[in-house]
Amino acid sequence: MSNTNQRGYSSRLSFYSRLSVRYVYLFGLALLFLTINTVAQQPNRSSSRVDQLSDEQVQEFYRRAQASGLNEMQIEQAALSQGFTMTDIAKMRQRLTKLRQQSGQSGNRTGMGGEQYTEIDTARGRYQQGRLSERVYLPDSLDFFRRDSIKKPVVFGASLFKNATLSFEPNLRIATPRNYQIGPDDELSVEIYGNSTDNFKLRVSPEGTVRVLNLGPIAVSGQTIEKAEQLIVGRLRSAYQGLNRPGSGTYASVTLGNIRTIRVTLVGEVVRPGTYSISSLATTFNALYLAGGPNPETGSFRDIKVIRGNRTVKTIDLYDFLLRGDQSDNVRLQDGDVIRVNDYSARIELAGEVKRPAIYEIKAGENLKTVLAFAGGFSDKAYTASVTLRRNTAREMRVATITQEQLATFTPQSGDKYTVGEILKRYENRIQVTGAVMRPGEYALDNDITTVRSLLQRAEGLRKDAFLNRALLFRERENMDLEVVPFDVGRLMRTEIADIPLIRQDSIHVFAIRDLRETYEVIIQGAVNQPDTFQFANNLSVADLIAMAGGFQEGATPSRIEVARRIREDSAGIKNFETVRVFRFDLDRNLRLDGTGPDGIPNQFILHPFDIVYVRTAPQYEEQQNVHIYGEVIHPGNYAIQSRSERISDLIQRAGGLKPDAFLRGAQFIRNREKVAIDIRAIVQNPNIEGNLLLESKDSLMIPTRQETVRIEGAVLNPSVVNFTTGYSFDDYITQAGGFTENARKNKAYVTYANGQKDRTMKNALFTRRRPKVEPGSTIVVPFKPLTERLSATERVAIFSVLGTLAATTATILINLLR
Repeated sequence: MSNTNQRGYSSRLSFYSRLSVRYVYLFGLALLFLTINTVAQQPNRSSSRVDQLSDEQVQEFYRRAQASGLNEMQIEQAALSQGFTMTDIAKMRQRLTKLRQQSGQSGNRTGMGGEQYTEIDTARGRYQQGRLSERVYLPDSLDFFRRDSIKKPVVFGASLFKNATLSFEPNLRIATPRNYQIGPDDELSVEIYGNSTDNFKLRVSPEGTVRVLNLGPIAVSGQTIEKAEQLIVGRLRSAYQGLNRPGSGTYASVTLGNIRTIRVTLVGEVVRPGTYSISSLATTFNALYLAGGPNPETGSFRDIKVIRGNRTVKTIDLYDFLLRGDQSDNVRLQDGDVIRVNDYSARIELAGEVKRPAIYEIKAGENLKTVLAFAGGFSDKAYTASVTLRRNTAREMRVATITQEQLATFTPQSGDKYTVGEILKRYENRIQVTGAVMRPGEYALDNDITTVRSLLQRAEGLRKDAFLNRALLFRERENMDLEVVPFDVGRLMRTEIADIPLIRQDSIHVFAIRDLRETYEVIIQGAVNQPDTFQFANNLSVADLIAMAGGFQEGATPSRIEVARRIREDSAGIKNFETVRVFRFDLDRNLRLDGTGPDGIPNQFILHPFDIVYVRTAPQYEEQQNVHIYGEVIHPGNYAIQSRSERISDLIQRAGGLKPDAFLRGAQFIRNREKVAIDIRAIVQNPNIEGNLLLESKDSLMIPTRQETVRIEGAVLNPSVVNFTTGYSFDDYITQAGGFTENARKNKAYVTYANGQKDRTMKNALFTRRRPKVEPGSTIVVPFKPLTERLSATERVAIFSVLGTLAATTATILINLLR
């Protein structure tokens, strides 16, 4: 196949593919219309059809419609053909606006119904359709595609007729306009008051007359309300003498009651041409809104004619209203009026740094400066020296540059595109100074500041902490590379070296002394109230640092102060392998300024940066450690541990000994919230045994009275609490609980005594069991056997069958994939 035929075949294939996609979308749109109609035909008839749709249905409707290539006008026409009214369409617009605000979508990227965007896959060379909620991947070289496809310019004024909150509906609650012309179906209200009172409601007949009382018909059609009042009052004087005359005492007024409906026709380049029935008080803007306004693609916003009796009575320029709020052209309509929207004659596009980038319609005689005023003028960042023009010629396009002086005389042509650029993000005369100067910041390179010294003087000189040996001048080379020029700022300020001339974009940095070193700090640890790290200060002594740390704690030993100092430059007197120098000395506990320690080192021992001060604690100093004893002792309560060798037996003695009812076998010793199993009875009888533990802080000893119950739990038929019976064995208590269950582990049964000790069942040499002894307060525990339930043969076969089916299905899928 030749290249030409191949390209033709590819082109036809691409065309048919696009056509197929379009028909698929149209088919989906039709299905969606049917769904919407089905929902709208539900029994709830009180609400609007759009109100019965969910948010997902509204968004899906516009998404499918616009994906099929329909523009907004075609979407609305399709909706009208399905029985939707203009009120339904306005509500749908309003709901879409609300949904966009809730989802936080950007107006520049989202259309009325969540339009699609096109993602370019440069690696595969194809177009992919994606939702706007997904990311757009476009290389920098394709920025023009992003602007042309996503930020498509809008026609100025088109949004006026898409605003769901704006309808230009006439105000029916106003006084009757005196120039209102009466017509058939109008209702006139005649009010008579004074010496006589009466009220008449007169409807204008199709012949244009009204009748009151038994008087003859009065022709009022085509008359103003003021003229009609004169005619009616004149006719009523035959029934009411002197009506509305001075001194008669009887008066009448004529007002407009219910108003009639008139029919106007909109033709030409409107979104929905046709004949509309509207209120007789309606104006041109009201009728244009009902018809969707001028067609943004072809209609004119500046040449709209109101035709009455085959004669143009008004030519409307919507720009007067849009730009200045002038409604002088918004004339009231009459029955039979025709509104014609002509084709636009010339349009241009303004893009870039203007306040309202859009497509604007121009008239003959308007210059570029006037069109820029339509757009609100230049933005704050606009490059106003010139404007770039792209103009269509007979064969191709050409580019031109329009200077600022030419704006007032340059005449635009239809199809022109004017782009206003952005000013450069650079300065023509900026120089900077930062660092250790009194007033760092930006300065202007002018006649007063031309050198480094003059710039530093304008910055009010150097700070006292300035590092004078070196400063840096950063300068742009001709190729925009950055260059560093070091200089001695101290000598320069003393005029010992030549000054350095400055050029545009120069930046000077003066270092501070502390910028060129570590942050100086000192640390204090140990027996002070607030051990911490503190900022170093010159002439800071050890006593000063202790005061800053809140002073000594009560257990501090001022005679054991140590200072660890880093070895820096001076290493005299330092032994081999030593990494720090340590100073040990005494301090006056009261931190007096003139105090000295026994070794002659004064309280004013001066610290160096990074010193660490250690304050030791007295060897015998210790906070009180308490233990608690309660229950059957003479003096229960809290007791302080007197020495590190004090034991449980000592605590019982300090508590005055045991009461007669003390049940030592049930005593409980608690340490760190855990029960420690000990035999208090054995400890009392022999304090030298190993079970007589040393006391620790927060230990607790409870000695109860005799307990008379035994608890039985676990694998027995009736777990319960029974009374202790002297002479009962382990098996006797099991019998009281109903005996063992089928899953009881009889050989593993054990007893937990009241003091926490345990005893288990043992086997003797003659294959007999030795059961543990049961005491008052004991708990008998019989463990359960582990659950080892087996599957039946039928259940195992069913499981293997399911596994075999899954394996065969998986193998079939893999074979098909490999093919």
